[in-house]
Amino acid sequence: MISETILILNKKLMNKIICFLTVILLTFCGLQAEEILEKENMKNNAAGLDKTNFDNPFGVLEFLHWNHSWNNYKYPGNRDLEKAIFLMQSAQVGWVRLDFLWEDIEAAEGKFDFAKYDNIVELLRHKGIHILGILHYSTNWASSCGEWNCPPKDNKIFVNYAGKVIQRYKDQIKYWEVWNEPDSATYWKQQDSLKSYCVLLKEVYLAAKKIDPDCKILNGGIANGLASINHLYDNGAKDYFDILNLHFFQSPLYGKNAIKAVASYPKLAYKIMVRNGDANKKIWITEIGCPGVKLGLKVDNWWLGKNPNERQQAQWVKDIYTELLKNPQVEKIFWAFFRDTKEHWNNGIDYFGLVRWDYSAKSSFKAYKECFQEWKKNKAVKLKK
Repeated sequence: MISETILILNKKLMNKIICFLTVILLTFCGLQAEEILEKENMKNNAAGLDKTNFDNPFGVLEFLHWNHSWNNYKYPGNRDLEKAIFLMQSAQVGWVRLDFLWEDIEAAEGKFDFAKYDNIVELLRHKGIHILGILHYSTNWASSCGEWNCPPKDNKIFVNYAGKVIQRYKDQIKYWEVWNEPDSATYWKQQDSLKSYCVLLKEVYLAAKKIDPDCKILNGGIANGLASINHLYDNGAKDYFDILNLHFFQSPLYGKNAIKAVASYPKLAYKIMVRNGDANKKIWITEIGCPGVKLGLKVDNWWLGKNPNERQQAQWVKDIYTELLKNPQVEKIFWAFFRDTKEHWNNGIDYFGLVRWDYSAKSSFKAYKECFQEWKKNKAVKLKK
């Protein structure tokens, strides 16, 4: 009887011990799970990613704001936006050059609608991707000629729009570009060697710094070479941009001289900067790229001649980033574009993307990612020294 009682008591004690150990084990597992979850949250935390991505020199130009008939409704809703941004993150894109189109934001004078851009900014912020915002193109009611590619009839109206945009996003966006390719008649119809553009640039710059002293202003990407850089300085723009913004394209099919030309251009641009007392400024290349057309697909040539195929485009991505990142003055490089367009230009330009219209990845997508990994590895080696 006594032995049976002892046995029962031992069983009860053993059960308590087992329960106690189970609680400890579950608690430990729970803590481990919480730690894993916390690490995952940190990985996906925008602020953490922002900090990591800030020095990331890998950018893309992508028309995330395109939801219009004239661009085949490239991004009609969040499903498409999220696909593109997820792929950007997968490719290790750190920066997106994004239009804040005046006609979208202020379709009628004084009536501002930021809903579209609030959404895009938040989607990118959530993935920790930085934005270079472009302030540009005339809305019809404010254009000096009634068309999108003429300067505003009154700079004050444009400055007001730009100021509203900078004010709204100053906690999320610190880099702004004033217009796109103002030295090209395609985007600034009334060409005058950048004289009128430099006046606008100055007015936007001064307004922007009052709103957000920490913001950085880029000139509208220069499209026509060294002469246009000289025009910027000749017209007194030196003190009204913080980073020199260049666009240039070359065909990889031109042979070894192609990459030599690409590498030499920012070096020559920097000589002009030094001559004008701007040696401390960095250079951002916010458009560079080439088509990548699938073999067997019949497509009209782009403006530099025969279209490269997808394999040749991938090699050009590697050549571009490998060569340009050797230049200490070149801080960011934005591949144009991230995703193909559909029957917009009706030639090879529609195939500039790292991913196709259907979101399938080209070999250039992999090449871009590999270039990032190589840059990251080299950066880690330098930090150890």
